[in-house]
Amino acid sequence: MSWHDFAKLRRRRTYGAVAVTALFASPLLLLFTGSLREPGLPPVIAPPLIPDDAGFTAYHQAVSHGDLVRAAANSMIVAAVGVPLSLLVASLAGFALAQLPRRLTNTVIGLSVLAMTVPAAALLLPRFVLFRTLQLTDTLVPLIAPALIATSPLYPLIYYLAFRSIPADSYDLCRLADLTPMQTWRRMALPQVQPVTAALAALTFVLTWSNLLDPMVYLYDRATFTLPLALRALAAMDPHNQPVFLAGAVLATLPTLLVLGVAQRRFMHSYGPEGAP
Repeated sequence: MSWHDFAKLRRRRTYGAVAVTALFASPLLLLFTGSLREPGLPPVIAPPLIPDDAGFTAYHQAVSHGDLVRAAANSMIVAAVGVPLSLLVASLAGFALAQLPRRLTNTVIGLSVLAMTVPAAALLLPRFVLFRTLQLTDTLVPLIAPALIATSPLYPLIYYLAFRSIPADSYDLCRLADLTPMQTWRRMALPQVQPVTAALAALTFVLTWSNLLDPMVYLYDRATFTLPLALRALAAMDPHNQPVFLAGAVLATLPTLLVLGVAQRRFMHSYGPEGAP
């Protein structure tokens, strides 16, 4: 692809990104401006874009009353352990799947697709019984444990497709260099699928950070609450005090926007005129 064609493609991507950003920025803007209203005032049907009584009092109350700092730390621990572990397991499984014979690969893919059809709610009871028997409820372990199976059967399949797209000559060169499968995965295959890793890392972080169902099942002590569960408790304290809840929602949203922005930049910079699709 020439530089001219790549520049045209990049401009189109930029216009598309601006359109999508404008579409999703409006709710975020209303979320932020709503959090600037003075706490304790009655709700309004049509909140102004810039409130007359704008201030950050709601943020102070959200942090102090909702214990959001400790909850954010718990969520960060889950994400800091779960995201890398999930990517490690998914990339290893995808790489191994790419090396299997075609017939065996199709069987494993079929089983993975079948596993994705099982509703997550159907697994809650057996998982709860397991962690309850192991006396691991009311800890962060049940929230991290899904990373041991790559969080979702979809992730290994995505890595499988990425590793399959690497030219066969690259694998042959690794065999001629007498590299072990683990060395081939680490030195050759994984660096070539960095955009996939960035995208899956962002997706896994968002899903982990915003997970409410699992904390509701396994966590009871307020000291172990994650951020979504702490926000739910904050909303239950005073359902009519909207600015406080909106302030907590803004604080909870900022890390996901940061991660998505970093992943998007990493994904875009992975392509050049030669590698751009």
